[in-house]
Amino acid sequence: MRQKLVVGNWKMHGCGADNRRLLQALVAGLPTVGDASVAVCVPFPYLAQAQSLLAATPLAWGAQNLSEHAQGAYTGEVSAAMLADFGCRYAIVGHSERRALYGEADAQVAAKFAAAKAAGITPILCVGETLAQRESDETVAVVSAQLDAVLDAVGVAAFADAVVAYEPVWAIGTGRTATPAQAQAVHAAIRARVAGRDADVARGLQILYGGSVKAQSAGEIFAQADIDGGLVGGASLVAEEFLAICQAANR
Repeated sequence: MRQKLVVGNWKMHGCGADNRRLLQALVAGLPTVGDASVAVCVPFPYLAQAQSLLAATPLAWGAQNLSEHAQGAYTGEVSAAMLADFGCRYAIVGHSERRALYGEADAQVAAKFAAAKAAGITPILCVGETLAQRESDETVAVVSAQLDAVLDAVGVAAFADAVVAYEPVWAIGTGRTATPAQAQAVHAAIRARVAGRDADVARGLQILYGGSVKAQSAGEIFAQADIDGGLVGGASLVAEEFLAICQAANR
């Protein structure tokens, strides 16, 4: 049975004092969430703070992005090795905002996935469709193409220690959430796509749902057969809400 995983994506929010209070509240509340694994992906400037406050706790931390390059003249970029220096367990790659706002194509996302793996960091690969693509019945085709780009580049064995997050773009930050049946259908398609290359890897792959997850809807979504937890945005900035979502992963 796959362990549930809930990851908070803070995006570009927070300050040092607020982050400290939030992290301390999350650590204090962790005993209430059961066996689910919990992590937070914080902005780059706060990785040292996360490492300092979380190093002796079960709460893992990670980054929201990384460079596909190991080193060099890439001003403003952060390498996977640098993230490893701060003890990052996870790095998000291919988030819809990176794809849409910064033009990250599938090949670049695949290269970032490979860079994370090379540094011993677990990549959280985001895939998902826009509203127009869903309404055109292109969801599975779009998600499969995004997934295949990485599978072709790194091989299916690399997914034995990786995470996939399905984030319907139309449900991110909009308050809209895919129904449990809609989310499960896409998660099942993702697992089947990986199973076409290696059934054992597919069975063990953690696939998270990442579309405006809230405490009130998390339990029903996480109960679906192929949904192994959540990639949580705004709700992860409120300790009580995020902890409630984590608790829902154990029901």
